[in-house]
Amino acid sequence: MSHTVTKLVLKPLRTNLFNIVLSAIFLTIGLTDCHAQDIRKKSRGIKAEVKQPATALNTPIADTIKIDTLAIAEKKAAEKPADTVKKPKNALDGIIKRQADDYEKLDQKKKELTLYNNAHLEYKDIELKAGIIRMKYETNEVFAGRFKDSTGYSQYPYFKQGSNVVEADSIHFNTKTKKARVWNSRSDQGEFRIKGEVTKKENDSVYFIKNARFTTSKNIDDPEYYFLAYRAKLVPGQKVIVGPTNMWIANVPTPLGIPFAFFPTTSEAESGFIVPSYGDSNNRGYYLQNGGYYFALGDFYDLALTGDYYTNGSYGLRAASSYAKRYKFTGNVNIRFENLITSERGFPDYLRAKNYNIQWSHSQDSKANPTSRFSASVNMGSSKYYRQSLNTINVGASLVNNMNSSVSYSKTFQTVPQVNFSLSATHSQNTNTEAINMTLPTLQASVDRIYPFAKADEAKKGFIKNINLQYTLRGENRINTYDSLFFKPEMFRDAKSGLQHTIPLSTNFKIFKYFSVSASTNYQETWVMNTIKKGYNEAQDAVVTTDAKGFDAYRTYNFSSSIGTTIYGTFDFGTDKKLQAIRHVMRPSVSYSYTPSFDQYFDRYQLDASGTKYADYTRFESGLFGAPGKSYSNNVGISVNNTIEAKVRDDDEKATEPKKIMLINNLNFSTSYNMAADSLAWSPLRVTAGTNLLKNKLNLNFGTTLDPYAISNSGQRINTFNIDNGGSLFRMTSANITLNYSLASNDGDADKKDENSQTARNGGRTDDLFGSTTDSGDTRTSMFKEEEDTTKKKKTGSKFFNADLPWDLKVAYSLTYSNNAREKRISGSSLMMSGNLDLTPRWKMGFSSGYDFVQKGVTFTQLRFERDLLSWRMDFNWVPFGDNTYWGFFIGIKSSVLSDIKWDKRQVPDRQIGN
Repeated sequence: MSHTVTKLVLKPLRTNLFNIVLSAIFLTIGLTDCHAQDIRKKSRGIKAEVKQPATALNTPIADTIKIDTLAIAEKKAAEKPADTVKKPKNALDGIIKRQADDYEKLDQKKKELTLYNNAHLEYKDIELKAGIIRMKYETNEVFAGRFKDSTGYSQYPYFKQGSNVVEADSIHFNTKTKKARVWNSRSDQGEFRIKGEVTKKENDSVYFIKNARFTTSKNIDDPEYYFLAYRAKLVPGQKVIVGPTNMWIANVPTPLGIPFAFFPTTSEAESGFIVPSYGDSNNRGYYLQNGGYYFALGDFYDLALTGDYYTNGSYGLRAASSYAKRYKFTGNVNIRFENLITSERGFPDYLRAKNYNIQWSHSQDSKANPTSRFSASVNMGSSKYYRQSLNTINVGASLVNNMNSSVSYSKTFQTVPQVNFSLSATHSQNTNTEAINMTLPTLQASVDRIYPFAKADEAKKGFIKNINLQYTLRGENRINTYDSLFFKPEMFRDAKSGLQHTIPLSTNFKIFKYFSVSASTNYQETWVMNTIKKGYNEAQDAVVTTDAKGFDAYRTYNFSSSIGTTIYGTFDFGTDKKLQAIRHVMRPSVSYSYTPSFDQYFDRYQLDASGTKYADYTRFESGLFGAPGKSYSNNVGISVNNTIEAKVRDDDEKATEPKKIMLINNLNFSTSYNMAADSLAWSPLRVTAGTNLLKNKLNLNFGTTLDPYAISNSGQRINTFNIDNGGSLFRMTSANITLNYSLASNDGDADKKDENSQTARNGGRTDDLFGSTTDSGDTRTSMFKEEEDTTKKKKTGSKFFNADLPWDLKVAYSLTYSNNAREKRISGSSLMMSGNLDLTPRWKMGFSSGYDFVQKGVTFTQLRFERDLLSWRMDFNWVPFGDNTYWGFFIGIKSSVLSDIKWDKRQVPDRQIGN
């Protein structure tokens, strides 16, 4: 093989380099429709041919071009080398993204880009959508307009720059100076919707608007109301300043006008005054209620200070704060105080009461810390606060009988075995007796279950391997006092404290394959710091009990075991019948418990001066954790639990299995026999039952106590069976039945409860059986749900107009029967009802009422009416009789920005301090 070398001789030719490069660029991006301007021919050079692409009609085009030096560079391309071309000042310095359904046109002569039909243009932080968009890149101008066809105008311009959005009929915008003119602009600024006849944009932060309409209505083109300002200055996200402005309702001008106004439109919370509602009361004069100031303290918390004032001198003060931190915690605090005066000083019926209430709710996010948790739910204060309060927000809680509080911190130590620790403070207050029980604090600690006879990774089976033990510690400092002594020295003087150690040892196993057996023993050691001493006092000739301070302790133990099984029974009626089968599940169990006598902790004391009468007592009586027992017990307990369900044929043709219906959720029988007792060994038989009927709409619960022993003429139990005394086998001593029925036009709507309402936080019911709260300080509270579209209407096949009118009804009935001493009386019988009905799609009515058949009187009754006026809301609440008599009428704008534009007239409950 030989190598062949070929020598090529190239002859250089003179060319115009710029034209060649320009031709290559157009051939590369030839997907667009471009019209190049004519270039003067040169006497020397090579002409490059540029193919013009065909115009694409009715085809979406979406690509990206960068327009660099099209205006001046082409004109001087033949005269200057490429390396000496300078970038013109009017060239675009960003990437343009555009799209159009019909066509897009780039005209180099006019320096103009046109997009037609569903045009979309993006340039830097500007996004523009319209029917037609025309961009003059030489003058940096953009024009956008509507699309017109046979049906009218559509595809209105949509302009977005940053977070500001403007919708209009047409837009003229300069991309360099950022100035713009907009005709019939529509934009949202916070809760405001603004429509301006002509809008001039000076820069990114200032707009001037002529004939501007401000409204919170959802329909900006035909609002229910608006404020017409002839001149306005808008700073997006901050404020709106207007000149002469008046209010229009239903396109009719009203005499309400102002020479100038300032509206904040920031998305952040702003501080400001809270306008009160006014009215008059029968015995306290005129009043201003729920007025004050709101402090926007930061992004994580706020503060609202409000108050009430009555012309007779009564007043109320409130401080409410909410706080939250994402993934950490959330909570709120309410502190309320009322100074109420009845009559005038010097008159015999003059009364004065000072009531207060403190609420605190705190919850920690589960993501904040997996091993520790802090929570609080506090509701404490004067026992008569809700019943004597004149503020309508407390009407729904006026029937509250108990207030409860709890503040707790818990920590888990990831050791082996695991250790749990918690520290809490609790509070329970009865508003009828004014008794208060508190623990300040309660300490609890526990060690996780330990299996000493089984390995950690071994299955716990059998009697031995299932043996386990635990350790728990509970310490308390308990205070029992009354409302009048709350936080006074007497309250802490009678406090009791102590510790209790508990070590349970238990196991469980199976015998005879079907029987489950459990056995346990429990050891307790109790340390107390408060004991008593009883003795006869000759000077007083009476038994005197004295308190003793100091450490003391006692120890107890007991044993218990149980055996149980589950029995199934099915009664078949055939698959061809509607009722196919009834299934009965019975769970019988027998338990045994033994508690010895701890008489070593008992002493004797003299009863009288004769010295012949003595009695036993233990110094641990009325102790923090009870007292040891002197008599031992040998109890055998018997219980039977039953559930009954039916299988019925499903009417649904697609169903392949029969439908299961629960007939009886539970039917329980329980009693016990004390083998160590010398009399009255049998305890009463307790029977309870419950079921749900009518597709779980009806909830029925029943309970009764049956005593096998007879009673004497004085009403005392005697050691004689009732059947041996001429009676039946059992003597019914008490019975109770409760019935709850709820139904609605839409399944499930009647069961909705507002767990976050003020009434629920006050400790009242979450439903409206006892009435609903009327918060005159919050104009956004409504009977209409936000997710409901009250404008929805249906058309039937006959083309008649048919409105969907939702409704719901709740009924609760309670009956109590007492017969402990053959009195045979109905001690309680009451019926309560509540319901809501949409009279029209925008009219809602609600009621709450009831009747007490024992007291023979109507219970708390409330009537509620509300009209949804789209941007406005109107309601009327009325309690016609009782201790909580009041009425209230409200009409105002829903939006919180204009919540001060309202008319609120109320008569507060006519309550007496002595009640």
